[in-house]
Parts: sequence; C-alpha cells; structure tokens
Amino acid sequence: MSLRTILLTVVTLCGFAANSVLCRLALGSKSIDPISFTTIRLLAGAFILSLIIVLPKWKEQSKLGGNLVSGLCLLSYAVAFSLAYISLPAGTGALILFSTVQFTMIRDGIDRGERLTALAWAGVCLALVGLIWLVSPGVHAPSALGVGLMVVAGISWGTYSIRGRTSGNPAMNTAGNFVRATPFCAMIFLVSIWWVHLSTYGFTLALLSGAVTSGPCYIAWYMVLPKLPSTTAAVVQLSVPAIAAFGGVIFLGEVGSARLCLSTLLCLGGVATVIWSSNLTKKNQSKDSTT
Repeated sequence: MSLRTILLTVVTLCGFAANSVLCRLALGSKSIDPISFTTIRLLAGAFILSLIIVLPKWKEQSKLGGNLVSGLCLLSYAVAFSLAYISLPAGTGALILFSTVQFTMIRDGIDRGERLTALAWAGVCLALVGLIWLVSPGVHAPSALGVGLMVVAGISWGTYSIRGRTSGNPAMNTAGNFVRATPFCAMIFLVSIWWVHLSTYGFTLALLSGAVTSGPCYIAWYMVLPKLPSTTAAVVQLSVPAIAAFGGVIFLGEVGSARLCLSTLLCLGGVATVIWSSNLTKKNQSKDSTT
C-alpha cells in the first residue's frame, strides 16, 4: 500500500474508534437516548457534508451521489449499533460487531475470487485471539436482543463497506448516503419520541460523532476501500476495539494494564501480517506476469 493509503486508513480507523468512545460516553452517562444519538449523528453528518461538499458542487453535478441501498445500510448500522449498546457491554459489543463485519467482508472477497494464504489466515487468527483477549474480562452471557442488533449492525456496516469499493466519487457518494439515510432516521425518531431524553452534553457528543468522526472519516474509508482487498479491509477493522480501548484509558479514565498492551500488540500484529501477506501475494503475481 502507498503511504497515502496507509495514512488514510489509520485516520479512518481512529475515527471509528472515536465513534465508539463518543457513543460510550453519551449512552453510558445516560445523557441521551440511542435513537436521539443516532438521529443527531446522521443529521450532523448530512449537514456538514452538504455544506462543504454537495452545495459548492451543485451546479457542476446536479445528481446527488450515493444511492438508497447504501443509505439504508448506513441507517441500519447506526440505529442497530446504538440500540445494541443499551444491553451489551462495550467489549462484548465490539467483539460481536467486528467479527460479523470480518465474516461479511471476507465472504464477499472469497465469492469474488480473493484467496487468503496460510500466512494471512494466521494473521486473522492472531488478530481475533488478541481481540477476544482484549474484551474477555468484560464478556458474559449477553442478551439475545443485544447480540441480534449488533449482528445486524455488523452485516450492515460490512455491506456498506463492500458497496463502497465501487464508489467513483467518495465525497459525493458519502454525502448522498447520509442525506438519504436522514429522513428515515427522522421517522424512527418521531415514532419513538415518547422515549426521548437528552442533555446538552449528550447532544454535543452526538454532534461531534456525526460532524467530525463519522461523515469525514467515512469519506476517507470510501477513498481507501478500492485500494484494499475485501479481506484486508475486513481484518484492519479488528484494530478498532484496541484503539478504542486506549481511547477509553485516555478519555474515559479507564484503567490501563499489561493485558491491554499485549492484546493490542496481538491485534495489530495480526493485521500487519495480513497486510504483509497481501503485499507479498501482489509482488509474486507481478513477478509471474513479467516472466
């Protein structure tokens, strides 16, 4: 991968982790309900992207980017993600979410002819072991509803990511997906208005999640996806819970430990192994084509 792709990937993964931290801060403090958090998040993302991307280019490109299916995938992920965290601990939720994302995207890659080498599979296993070890102290028998919602979130995000591989204009398409998702989210908000509760603190966290760590970071994700095999794009996301765990130590006052450091090294080592294997495969293929 080029240095630009690596940097964009790192920025994107840090944004994903920041979303988890912001959601934990908001819902954990009960300063906002999950539907309000999701609605404000999507509205903020749609507003900021429309302001800086869609409106300045409206005369040049009259057709809104993105499509309804991707918008609904984004909506499904965001709503299910927030609702699942009502009944799931953060660690358990992260394990279910990113395992489901990985399965969804790796399955798509295999269906399209991608093949993982033995080294790459070893990297996948190493990253999963690190992730399981990272969240294991907080893992207990979760609620069936919470698990089901997080699986829906994982499949939705995996599908949204797969569809982004053919995104010709990442900025316009991401903006269009947010704009399309927002009216449906507003309808869900109106249906659940009797359960709404929010404070200035919760509103601010949801606003940051949408305008800073969702919209712009999703553009960056759509920019790197065409440059990554589905299998690699799936595995790199296993580093998000590890990054979020360190974010919890820094911003939430959670206690760091040797287990956190070692499990993070396992996750990142597994991700690096998969990327290295992918690069080796590409080099071998290019050598074969020239000989």
